[in-house]
Amino acid sequence: MAEFSAAEAVWTSKLKDVYGETVELEDEQGKSSVYDIIAEFAVGDRAYAVLAGPGRGAEPEILRIVVSPDGLPELESIMDDEEWEDVSELYDELTLPSEDSQ
Repeated sequence: MAEFSAAEAVWTSKLKDVYGETVELEDEQGKSSVYDIIAEFAVGDRAYAVLAGPGRGAEPEILRIVVSPDGLPELESIMDDEEWEDVSELYDELTLPSEDSQ
């Protein structure tokens, strides 16, 4: 997979438009947790969500947004390490101040 460029990224609100400011996710053991939707963006033909997990100091989760057969956005884990790394770096690039602007 090619690296993503910040110039290609577009901020979106697919999840927030349908579910509001939070989503409830279930882990492998069936335990549900509520996550705040921090950001959503699309790059190329894929869309991603950044979620704040429950508890202080929890690392943000980055998940892929897919569309279910009934047309609703759903979240799925990013299983490919390279894709996850590219998306994580892109989100940092989009949200952290660049050295050029200082």
